[in-house]
Amino acid sequence: MTSPPDPQAPPSAGPESAEPAPAQLANLEFKARLLMLFMLLLVCGSVLFVMYARGAFERTQKLVLIADDSEGVVIGMDLTFSGFPIGRVRRIELAEDGKARILVDVASKDAHWLRTSSVFTLVRGIVGGTNIRAYTGLLADPLLPDGAERAVLQGDASAEIPKVVSAAKDLIDNLNRLTSSSGAVGTTLANLQTLTERLNGPGGALTVLLGSEPEAKKLLLTLDRTNTLLSRLDGLVAKADTQVFGEKGVMPETRASVVQLNAMLGEARTSLKKVDAILVDAQAVSSNAKEATADLGALRGEVEASLRKVEGLVNEINRKWPFARDAEIKLP
Repeated sequence: MTSPPDPQAPPSAGPESAEPAPAQLANLEFKARLLMLFMLLLVCGSVLFVMYARGAFERTQKLVLIADDSEGVVIGMDLTFSGFPIGRVRRIELAEDGKARILVDVASKDAHWLRTSSVFTLVRGIVGGTNIRAYTGLLADPLLPDGAERAVLQGDASAEIPKVVSAAKDLIDNLNRLTSSSGAVGTTLANLQTLTERLNGPGGALTVLLGSEPEAKKLLLTLDRTNTLLSRLDGLVAKADTQVFGEKGVMPETRASVVQLNAMLGEARTSLKKVDAILVDAQAVSSNAKEATADLGALRGEVEASLRKVEGLVNEINRKWPFARDAEIKLP
């Protein structure tokens, strides 16, 4: 049984009013297409930005690094210089000689850091990934040309681990041999213990130095005798000091004798001065006598010449005087 209709209720819509209008559908489709276009532009912009950030539109220079193997090297890895990325690995190839060719794109704005004398290294660390680094020591060298091929120096820290382990094992074996009871360190420790016992025993360091306790006692006895002898020598030195430097000692008498000797030397010096004056006078007299002797020699020559003349005259008279042949002339 149905209830009567309510006069205040709104009239129900007909079947035509339930379907949307064509204008609303067209507007909704336009908005959806606009949203899809915006999303497409957003994705394309993001891709372009990522490519720009990755340097896809930047001018680059080609560099080929030749390595024995490319383990740890991946595409997109950076080539660093002084810690700053200046290039990126673009491709990895296998050469005909079995070596790896690493193709690197270097930014043109950073290519001036690479010179013909630059060195490239490929380092594999124990912790962390593989790194490709460039080192330039002489920035005045010519620039590295485009497409240059350079051998890379490789260093693998993990490859040194077996050597380090082997060296550590040898070191531990040597330590075990040294610290064993028959080893050098064990023997040294035993000797040190013996030395410590001797130092703590009677005699102490003297027993260690001399080798036995009797020898140490002999040295102590010798030291006691030496101290006694030194004390006696001190007494003798005091007596000698009194006898030599005392009031009635040898030194005061010697000093008085020296004073008297100085006085005698003064008198002798005065006498010598007088003798010097007498010698000067005697020298003067001798010089006068020498001059007189020279004059006497000349006078004697003249006298002898006169005598010879007189003798010649007498001989001439005796020769010419006939009557007095026995006449004798006496000369003074």
